[in-house]
Amino acid sequence: MRRRLTAFMVILVSSTAILGIAQRSGAENNLKHLVQLLETGTCMSCSLEDADLMHADLRGNNLEKAKLQRADLGRAQLDGANLSGADLSFATLRHASLRGADLRGATLTGTDLIGADLSGAKLDENGLSSSHWKGAKGVQAVASDYASLHNAGVEEALQGRYPEAEDYFNKALMRRPDAAITWVARGICRAEQANRNMASRDFAYAAELFEQQEQPELAQQMREGAERVKKNPTQRGGNGMGGALLSGAAGLFQQLLPLAAKYFSPLAF
Repeated sequence: MRRRLTAFMVILVSSTAILGIAQRSGAENNLKHLVQLLETGTCMSCSLEDADLMHADLRGNNLEKAKLQRADLGRAQLDGANLSGADLSFATLRHASLRGADLRGATLTGTDLIGADLSGAKLDENGLSSSHWKGAKGVQAVASDYASLHNAGVEEALQGRYPEAEDYFNKALMRRPDAAITWVARGICRAEQANRNMASRDFAYAAELFEQQEQPELAQQMREGAERVKKNPTQRGGNGMGGALLSGAAGLFQQLLPLAAKYFSPLAF
């Protein structure tokens, strides 16, 4: 019994030592790669997990297939950087500049891109769908799925940020031009900004789509709304104009924006 206990303790101590060596080796490897990146601007397939690169100037750097899981790249300058195939899972890129960066093939699961500038960035289709990108600049319609874009518009509209909401609805409609709910939601935003003719056209087109979907009551309400919005020249946006347009149509407007929360729940990361 004593011999078995002694043998077990030897194995435990040996395993702990090996683990410590492995951890030190991993840390040394990360440091080596970090120095290489900062000195040369190139570190393909580097191990940079958990690296602190906040505010780093990495413009034009080559980080193809780099392992950057959980790295802090908040406010980093990554314009034109090659991040193709990089693993940025759960990394922080909040308010980072990624203008023209290559993110094709990159893993962006749980990546924080809030406030980042993605203008001109190269992204896969639906490449941002599993990331936190709301509030990022320059997001292209192709980079995210319809539901996420529509939901982003809903969130902005509920906060009264109608121009921002309209932009998201525009992108959502590029993904799904037959989505009647999004045409209506965009019409509301335009009505709230006193863009009456454009709002009327959105409601009229939504009416056609509802008709095609065999929802005649909704189609009729949209037609009435399209006419009513054009006949209200004295109202101005920002004071509930959109909510007043169809006040007599069974409270439809009270249902429109919350519908997204009902039918398009947030994506799980």
